[in-house]
Amino acid sequence: MNINIDFLKKDLLGCTVPIPVSGTLSGHAAGEPFDKHAFRVIKEHYPENTYRQFEFLNHLYQSNPTVTTLADRALLIGAPALAFLLSRGKDATLTWSASQLFDEKQNDTADILVLKEGFSNILDVKTFNKAKNGQPPNIISAYKLAKMCSLMIGSDRFDSHDITYIGITWEIDGKNLKCVAVDIKQLFKTSPRELYINWAAALQIQFHVANLTQSYKGDVKEWCNEYLENFTKQAESRLTKMQKKFIDPFKNSK
Repeated sequence: MNINIDFLKKDLLGCTVPIPVSGTLSGHAAGEPFDKHAFRVIKEHYPENTYRQFEFLNHLYQSNPTVTTLADRALLIGAPALAFLLSRGKDATLTWSASQLFDEKQNDTADILVLKEGFSNILDVKTFNKAKNGQPPNIISAYKLAKMCSLMIGSDRFDSHDITYIGITWEIDGKNLKCVAVDIKQLFKTSPRELYINWAAALQIQFHVANLTQSYKGDVKEWCNEYLENFTKQAESRLTKMQKKFIDPFKNSK
């Protein structure tokens, strides 16, 4: 069940968090206090269903102590695509134990995970300094999304999860950071063809959450097929350019 988190706009707008002790006002350091604040607000509304990603995995594995293989632990999470998005690596999953719990990792897919009636709401908090007009931030790996789509199509499962981005725009307010705008956008409501892939930056999809359109009319299956079509088309184009520029002129020069 897709949850409604529009209440965040009222709860977050105008809120303040302390400037990080390090003084760093970019990237994860500036965003983390807002991320944790959003988590607390959502957990107040869905107290039994809200987790950090690592908390969810720890809870799941602790509740099923006899399930220890890689494949079986993936099945505990659910559909193949969801297991891919939320699982840790092979070695970490196999060596997990009640005495060796997972900690939070910056590259976890979900900052916040809300489970509702067998459906996983993957929420990712992105923050933006109002004073800067630079390049949009890295959002998610385009390759990760391609693998997700492939798994959803291969398993014919399009009802396991959604990915929602919570965009928080902030400005400096004395010794605090103040939230001055909140945008909430669902990935599957944005046309895959509108997503910019920065192939020179580790294949990261980049955008400002505020700029995401929500006009896509297709279903999730259509979204996945369109995304893969766009992804492979761009990859093939780059392959052709690489062939012409870096291979053909030199391969016979030996």
